Amino acid sequence: MKKHALSTRLWHWLNLICLVVLFMSGLNISNAHRFLYWGDYGFDPADAWLVVPRFPGWATIPDYYSLAKARDWHILMAWPFALGLLFMWIAMLANRHFKRDIMTSRREWKPVAVWHDVVQHLKLNFEHEGTKYNFLQKLAYGVVLGVFLPMMILTGLAISPGFEPAAPWLVDLLGGRQSARSLHFIFAWAIFAFFVVHIALVLLTGPFRQIRDMITGGTT
Repeated sequence: MKKHALSTRLWHWLNLICLVVLFMSGLNISNAHRFLYWGDYGFDPADAWLVVPRFPGWATIPDYYSLAKARDWHILMAWPFALGLLFMWIAMLANRHFKRDIMTSRREWKPVAVWHDVVQHLKLNFEHEGTKYNFLQKLAYGVVLGVFLPMMILTGLAISPGFEPAAPWLVDLLGGRQSARSLHFIFAWAIFAFFVVHIALVLLTGPFRQIRDMITGGTT
């Protein structure tokens, strides 16, 4: 039996490409106006809750400042990113990957069980019996798949030029256009933080085997 289903592997690599391009082009877009606000409007830097640093060319797509080209790259990757997430959720529900491997049980939420998982992680002991992932892994994947990635899509739509007239309720639900922009920024960096931790754990648990299994599927 394969450790990773074909649908998971295809989405994993597609999502990686999309996220890298979206993040780097997003940094270029951020350079156009480095101030974040709450509410519907925000133009005066004095009203900003956060001043974002200017990102260097090596971290952006393209590697020079161009709002138009950065937006083109962003929109180009936004569609496969959104459709890929929809495909992944359909596949996870159809093949029971979500219920079998990611959904947490009531027992796993007990403080003693959670603390045990935390201690084992601090000891770099990632072995677990009976399930594919331990509680902290399930929680992390569940939050990313169910909150962070969907919120990137929703906030991205809310700040897209011309989208507000089509679905003003979404902008209102997110607290206004500038609030949606701030949330888009926050969730983008939350995904980046997950990405860094994910890569670190892969390096600590046998990177060649982990990458090989995500390409070939591996065996359980």
